[in-house]
Amino acid sequence: MSALRTVSKPISSGMAQGSPRDLFITALAPMVWGSTYLVTTEFLPADRPLLAATVRALPAGIVLMLVTRTWPRGSWWFKAAALGALNIGLFFFLLFFTAYQLPGGLAALVMSIQPLFVLFLGVLLLGEGIRFMHVVACAVGAAGVGLLVLRSDATLTLVGVLAGLAAALSMAAGIVLTKRWGRPDGVGLLGFTGLQLAMGGVMLLPVTLVVEGLPGSVTLPNLAGFAYLSVVGALAAYAVWFRGIQRLPTMVVSFLGFLSPLVATVLGFVFLGESLSGWQLIGAVLVLGSVFLVQRPVGTAWPRFPQR
Repeated sequence: MSALRTVSKPISSGMAQGSPRDLFITALAPMVWGSTYLVTTEFLPADRPLLAATVRALPAGIVLMLVTRTWPRGSWWFKAAALGALNIGLFFFLLFFTAYQLPGGLAALVMSIQPLFVLFLGVLLLGEGIRFMHVVACAVGAAGVGLLVLRSDATLTLVGVLAGLAAALSMAAGIVLTKRWGRPDGVGLLGFTGLQLAMGGVMLLPVTLVVEGLPGSVTLPNLAGFAYLSVVGALAAYAVWFRGIQRLPTMVVSFLGFLSPLVATVLGFVFLGESLSGWQLIGAVLVLGSVFLVQRPVGTAWPRFPQR
């Protein structure tokens, strides 16, 4: 059985932009996650978001760990638990809590601050510099998300905003720490992905059982929806996502997350008959523009912090 060793090679945090192929492959993950809303509303049991998150993560994680024969050892017990919480368990819980407290548009808008968190955490933990173009891209991307999903009748709640900010910080910290810690020697991408999914799923399971419980019955469409979320939305998408974190700069990866609300809006228009306004089209252009901007960091970087 292969094990996660205590010595690992950090993933390079240099500013190399990666290849277009790496960018396209990594973008598939947030695009798949953008389909989660459609699958959840059309195929899964109603009002069971935590159950959906648990089934999405835990089975895929266990299968990958068994197939790859990966098990944590030494300091990687802590690291795997931390990454599993930040990328999966804690993040999903905060995300769904935010969705219950805020309308979907406002939740997505609050979450759009995530690249800004990545920007500052990259300075502190990776020794990266802040570039003016990154700040501009953050503003452009947030404006685009706002135009895509924000409704005029949406109202804010303090608890919802704080939960959304915490979810964004959790995802940002997961990206940066995954970059900083890398993968241990001898551990493949699938084993690394499975470990995080399993850890996150284990954290979600007791919360799900206490808050929601299990459904009284499960239909064939429910099973199809759960299978899609677990195999495609978790196993495949997170493997692609962690591969992208390894090969691309953290800021580029974080901005690809803006593709999720974009895809969700398009799928809602195509399959659910939802309206698509001119402002939403402008928002889509801004979202794509922010992804384009962050790949071309021009100008002088602001001071760098030494990597610890």
